Amino acid sequence: MSQSPLPADTRPPAGDPAPLLVVDDLRTEIHTRRGDMKAVDGVSLTLNAGETLGIVGESGSGKSVLGRTIMGLYTTGATMTVSGRVLMDGTDIHALTDAGRRELWGSDVGMVFQDPMSALNPVKKIGLHLTESLRRHGGLSRAAARARAEELLRLVGIPEPGRRLGQYPHELSGGMRQRVVIAMALANGPKLLIADEPTTALDVTVQKQILDLLGRLQAELGMAIILVSHNLQVVAGRANRVAVMYAGRIVELADADVLFAAPRHPYTEALLSAVPRLHHPPHSRLEAIDGSPPDMVAPPRGCRFAPRCRYAGDDCRQVSPRLLSEAGADAARAFACHHPVRPVNAGGS
Repeated sequence: MSQSPLPADTRPPAGDPAPLLVVDDLRTEIHTRRGDMKAVDGVSLTLNAGETLGIVGESGSGKSVLGRTIMGLYTTGATMTVSGRVLMDGTDIHALTDAGRRELWGSDVGMVFQDPMSALNPVKKIGLHLTESLRRHGGLSRAAARARAEELLRLVGIPEPGRRLGQYPHELSGGMRQRVVIAMALANGPKLLIADEPTTALDVTVQKQILDLLGRLQAELGMAIILVSHNLQVVAGRANRVAVMYAGRIVELADADVLFAAPRHPYTEALLSAVPRLHHPPHSRLEAIDGSPPDMVAPPRGCRFAPRCRYAGDDCRQVSPRLLSEAGADAARAFACHHPVRPVNAGGS
């Protein structure tokens, strides 16, 4: 049994503006020699203009594949099959031609990749990385594109932007390269920015700088952000809503403050328990989640988290739970669990 598409309480109330992004029953199957790997398996969600949605989960949960599939960065046919709908401002991304998607990437949707070195051509100077998109999508002259590129580097906080345009990626620090990738993603003023693990391999000081930068640019430009991370601390305080992914599916979706205060899905609870706390005594052992994520070529029957869940019953091992909405006192949420975690203030036994 698959997840129910677009749970009612995750849609904007009647009369509100239409969502900027609608993802409806999205599925991505990667074809391997062992069989079809369901990297994204029936994901549905919405995102409003100016909103930040955090997508969290362990490595291998499908977060990055989801981000790339939403954007339309995939190769269908022998290696991959994609189904479902992704509506960006009413336009079905997956119904576009390759040329149509490239136009969309240049104007409406930008992406910050996990590893900046994989997004930057090592034999191209920084200036060329930026001016190519500006000239192609913005129709700027060579001189105007260079002036705009310098302005973008200044916008993302890179010192001496004019000199940096003449440098190669390897001549910049990791933090500067990440800022360049952000500048590239913002070059043509996108409505949506997908940030896939934007602080991976950066020290904590630079991590905060990059996240603060994204927050400032969002406020200035009014864009929506999908913030993909395996680190709950990265999305805490920065996302309006959080979607928790496990084994290709969303298992919990809620406003950020509600989810962090009172998780309902056992996987969400386990992730939060593994986060170090400042009030814990020194050298305290962190709680680990027993076991490993399932093989997505042959996932277990029933709930995919059941083999690792301390609350699992016989029904969990037989029937896959649907993602159902629950209207709480503070905000709407949805979770897929037969035996959800009881709220801390719940009465009774």
